[in-house]
Amino acid sequence: MMYKLLLVEDDRQIREVIEDYFTDGKRKEHFEITSAADGIAAKNYIEEEEFDLIFLDVMLPGLDGFSLCRLIRRKSDVPVMFLTARTLEEDVLLGFETGCDDYITKPFSLAQLYAKAIALLHRSKGTVIGGDLVIGNICINEESMSVKVSGEEIRLMPKEFDLLKYFMHHKQIVLSRDALLNGVWGMDFEGGDRVVDNHVKKLRKALGNARNQIKTVIGKGYRFTE
Repeated sequence: MMYKLLLVEDDRQIREVIEDYFTDGKRKEHFEITSAADGIAAKNYIEEEEFDLIFLDVMLPGLDGFSLCRLIRRKSDVPVMFLTARTLEEDVLLGFETGCDDYITKPFSLAQLYAKAIALLHRSKGTVIGGDLVIGNICINEESMSVKVSGEEIRLMPKEFDLLKYFMHHKQIVLSRDALLNGVWGMDFEGGDRVVDNHVKKLRKALGNARNQIKTVIGKGYRFTE
């Protein structure tokens, strides 16, 4: 299968090494790579094209990686992996708060990077079967707004369905209450973040034996898992 990869890295040598490794014809999965050496060029590519995966450095000329990731998350749930020399815990946490799917520090193994990339691509959208999105024991159909848990249909209020759909499209990402408010209720919503906790509580109750797919991340928010 061919994947479109956007590689955003200002170090030419690192770009070339990754490009050579990921485009080696001997590998099972194949990549078409677009490279950018600065944040502004990357922003332009992101606005003009669709990608299956983005590798993103943090310290970039023009526009830093954290800012770029925030821009990406406003329009897309494409998998984003930070490749960076910034190893402090606060940088790692900030990376996940901005919406990345993985945070890898330099130096790294190309074989491990490739393996992580393939695994992330395979699980990034969940499994789509006949128009249904299936993750773990939960299946939703966005057109009919129907939800099944372990094969049994359940009923959700519209906002709870929107919240579940948002979780499923951002699985494995730690989502703050502010991120959920913006993504589900909209930027103009004037209520407090307690509304998120209340709806998560109702959603978990409705999901029954699948309630534990919504994990609480203490001090951060929530993460949806398989």
